[in-house]
Amino acid sequence: MQDKSAQAGLPAGLLFLREEELRLAQDMLFFAQRDLVAAPDIILAGMDMGRAHHRTLHFIGRNPGMKVGELLEILGIAKQSLARVLGPLIEQGYVSQVPGRVDRRQRLLSLTEAGVALERRLFEAQRERLVVAFREAGGPAVEGFRRVLLGMMKAPARDYLERRELARRDGVRRDGMLRDGMQGPR
Repeated sequence: MQDKSAQAGLPAGLLFLREEELRLAQDMLFFAQRDLVAAPDIILAGMDMGRAHHRTLHFIGRNPGMKVGELLEILGIAKQSLARVLGPLIEQGYVSQVPGRVDRRQRLLSLTEAGVALERRLFEAQRERLVVAFREAGGPAVEGFRRVLLGMMKAPARDYLERRELARRDGVRRDGMLRDGMQGPR
């Protein structure tokens, strides 16, 4: 694609203020989302599951031992909607649910061995498309892409990502264990 801002002699920053360029970006997001989820959709359809199951498996897999309330907040859905998705995942043995250690009313969610395998299979179905796109775009473009996505997110999503990044840098997993298996600070 040719840079229309260079053709028109406009600064690149102003390019994205025109409605047509914003609509093009919207088109591109719709197409990218469609193509990114196509392969996992096929896998899930064969299991009588859908994208809500995929999102649930993804976030539980990224946050083992997470509270149901945290998952509700991340997904931005009602309890009833989560129950329709989470119930079958638990019944089919993909997600385990245990009471909290301190507050027994809390329900902590983790993927079972089967859940880890399914989530991995879904990730692998998308991985190569992401790798190729990032590789072709190059580092500065990938960083710009991340900034654009962050700019489109509401504060709770940005806060979630910031907490994950801080924990990653600190080397402490969600369950309080350090990467080497030793107990970390609580």
